[in-house]
Amino acid sequence: MSLPTPTLHTTRLRLRPFDDADANDLFALHSSAYVLRYWDAPPWSECVRAERFITACRQMAEGGTGARLAVDRDSDGAFIGWCSLNRWNPDYRSASLGYCFDDEAWGHGYATEAARALLRWAFDRLDLNRVQAETDTRNVASARVLEKLGFVREGTLREDCVVNGEVSDSWVYGLIRREWRPLSEPVPAR
Repeated sequence: MSLPTPTLHTTRLRLRPFDDADANDLFALHSSAYVLRYWDAPPWSECVRAERFITACRQMAEGGTGARLAVDRDSDGAFIGWCSLNRWNPDYRSASLGYCFDDEAWGHGYATEAARALLRWAFDRLDLNRVQAETDTRNVASARVLEKLGFVREGTLREDCVVNGEVSDSWVYGLIRREWRPLSEPVPAR
């Protein structure tokens, strides 16, 4: 079953399907050791990784397992990151939320705004009941984003991944449909 990949608009952002022209911006994002310092995968060193990522985004939507959307700032059209729902399970009405933003976009509320729009789509259009997210316990900023969205920290996965050669713990967060409180309405697609 194919998952319809939306284009969503918020007050300041546009979330849209990736296209081939995004490869350079995506590579710049994922080749930054600073941006990926809490990721369980090393920074990219080859541009072909961006092309594979974009292909995987299409396959995810076509296979009905998720939607990963590029996030552009409306004011200047700049690519600032991405936001995704993956591991979509229609039987359990669940999915996992993920996001990655350029460090120059940090601290402006963009991750929260983009994720809120994607969550609204998930709960309203996909009829999800639960969305889960995980973050490295050292990534306090990401934890703050999830908590602003209404996610509840449900537990700690002890030593569940290796980040930059260090064994690391992750926090597991969950958001249940009945607890979802959208704070702002996304602007309809133009």
